[in-house]
Amino acid sequence: MNYESGNYEREQLALPGEAAAPPGRARRAAVVVAIVLVLGLLFFVMGHKKHGTADGGPAQAPSVTVIAPGRQVVDHAVQATGTLAARREMPVGVAGEGGRVTRVLVEPGQWVAAGQVLATVDRSVQTQTAESLAAQIKVAQADATLAQSELDRAKALVANGFVSKADIESKTATRDAAAARVRVAQAQLAQQRATNGRLDIRAPAAGLVLTRQVEAGQIVSAGSGVLFRIAMAGELEMRASLAEQDLAALHVGARATVTPVGQTQSFAGQIWQLAPVIDPATRQGVARIALRYDPALRPGGFATAQIVGGASTVPMLPESAVLSDARGNYVYIVDGANKAARRDVKTGPVTDQGVSITGGLSGTERVVVAAGAFLAPGQTVKPVLQKAG
Repeated sequence: MNYESGNYEREQLALPGEAAAPPGRARRAAVVVAIVLVLGLLFFVMGHKKHGTADGGPAQAPSVTVIAPGRQVVDHAVQATGTLAARREMPVGVAGEGGRVTRVLVEPGQWVAAGQVLATVDRSVQTQTAESLAAQIKVAQADATLAQSELDRAKALVANGFVSKADIESKTATRDAAAARVRVAQAQLAQQRATNGRLDIRAPAAGLVLTRQVEAGQIVSAGSGVLFRIAMAGELEMRASLAEQDLAALHVGARATVTPVGQTQSFAGQIWQLAPVIDPATRQGVARIALRYDPALRPGGFATAQIVGGASTVPMLPESAVLSDARGNYVYIVDGANKAARRDVKTGPVTDQGVSITGGLSGTERVVVAAGAFLAPGQTVKPVLQKAG
């Protein structure tokens, strides 16, 4: 009863004038139609793709940004580290016999003139010695005056026969000896005064006082060592340590920029001396960079330097354009047929403007700026030229 009623309902759903289709046949027809539609769509897509790749049409070629870099002047910079120091440092110690320091007249950081007194040493004993020698000069001068007077009187009497020629010669010798003793006494006094003058510790040349290692009341002598250090004329330098291959590429007069550690301010300088020898232990040499005095430059401090060793005209590329693999550095260029081609290159210094190319490019090529890693040699691309910066 139920089966018959179900058939009756399906028969009632058929359109007027149509016979009711068996249910299995309808499902099979729907599946066949779906398969035909899918096959047709696949045939259309594959046929369209085949048509595009065979013709090499631009519709399927990826767009890539390219640049013609040209050539730019690039400075070859060498990075170095080193210490700051006085270009000509003058150690000052005791030049005389020394003694007790009575006053210290300068402090580190002060400028001094040539011959200026830095510290004084007690000279009470030496002063008395000088006065004694001055008195001896007067005694010797008196003896010389008396000897000259006796010689003059003897010469006046020799004509009358009262004095012999032998007496004249004797008195002449006495006069000459007295005069010589005067000169000896004068020389001794001058020597003592010079010695007294060396008791004061003086600056050998004008410059900047760097250190002071003496205090009032201290006993000093020639063995006391260095009491002051002075930078001649306040001139400073950086002693940059460089590998021997970098040192060979530099020359006297090369420009440099020095930045002390802990500071953002940089100072301009230039190389004034290159080390004539290489340290066999470190395989490094020293480039001495002359600097003008500035309070921010403190001798003994650490600094970095960027030294310009020369300049050349080379192509410059953005860093994104340069790729690398086991074979080395390379770029992709786009040839006249708009196909990508690998080009091996040699890179130079990296600057704010990009990577300098020292070999492999002339600068007239169309170089892929980005997405080179996704290209394959011979692949057709659609180049979009970017203006070189």
